[in-house]
Amino acid sequence: MANTPQNPDNSGATGRPDSVIAPDSAPGASLETAIPANAPELADSSAQAARLTRGQILRRRFFRNKSAVAGLVGFGLIVLLAIIGPHIARYHYTEPDFLAFHVPPNADHWLGTTKDGSDVFAMVIEGLRKSLIIGLSVAAIQTGVAAIVGSAAAYFGGWFDRVALWVVDLLLVVPSFLIIAIVSQSVSGQSKGSIPLFIILLAAFGWMLTARVIRSMTLSVRNMEYVTAARYMGVSAPRIIARHILPNVSSYIIIDATLGVASAVLSETTLSYFGFGVKPPNTSLGTLIQQSQGDVAVYPWAFIAPAVVLMVMLVCVNLIGDGVRDALDSSSKSGGTA
Repeated sequence: MANTPQNPDNSGATGRPDSVIAPDSAPGASLETAIPANAPELADSSAQAARLTRGQILRRRFFRNKSAVAGLVGFGLIVLLAIIGPHIARYHYTEPDFLAFHVPPNADHWLGTTKDGSDVFAMVIEGLRKSLIIGLSVAAIQTGVAAIVGSAAAYFGGWFDRVALWVVDLLLVVPSFLIIAIVSQSVSGQSKGSIPLFIILLAAFGWMLTARVIRSMTLSVRNMEYVTAARYMGVSAPRIIARHILPNVSSYIIIDATLGVASAVLSETTLSYFGFGVKPPNTSLGTLIQQSQGDVAVYPWAFIAPAVVLMVMLVCVNLIGDGVRDALDSSSKSGGTA
């Protein structure tokens, strides 16, 4: 029987060009064997990743950081405890039990009592609430002031920039701890040791370094094309700063605000420990630590409880700050790839 002539452009009976067959494939291999079975899914996931917004990418990177998630969960539990704590406590923080002085933890007083019969659990909850209010308020105020002053000084320049830098440099060399202590001690009446006064004093001396950094970052942004275009279009300076400059330096602002909470709480604790902070009947974690330090060797529970709560809160806030920093830093590997 005569041999049937073969078509040189075909490969066997498949009718496909030989060039699509891998060199190490069998003679009857087809094109489908060279394409992954999940190729459509991979293409869809790549297209979905390309459509992610910047906020979604930052959230993905943050929640892939296990330590940051642990810090967020821990801080959330601390805030929840501060909210529901007064409702589950068996005693009010100003209500002493005259039959229980320096009583160790028991069923009636979960964390024991102090030397004057006050419930340690109720006082720790109230001190935690006050410290959180002070920390969050101070961080928000000082970060906002630093963002406004630093960006405005760099954008306007000239005499405004010189005056702003002069004020910043002056406040940086002023002994803030000493001034806060003197002012808090010199105030008399109901304002002495008040929480609002303490927040104002801490925020007034905590924004200068952040303002200098934001000014330096704004100097590199103010000459960008979109800022120049907005200026020629007649957009007002406050609007340009709010919509075009501050969003481009927001990474540092967010990190500074996060870490500013821990810094403010630590400053309040230090001042209260030395007697220059929150005054009775108000209380804070620093006040509780200061009041119980003399009996720590004999009655340790009154000192350990506020100290542990303070340490856990600071660790959680710092973990959150580190997670935010790594999420905003594209070169960091802790958040994985988006």
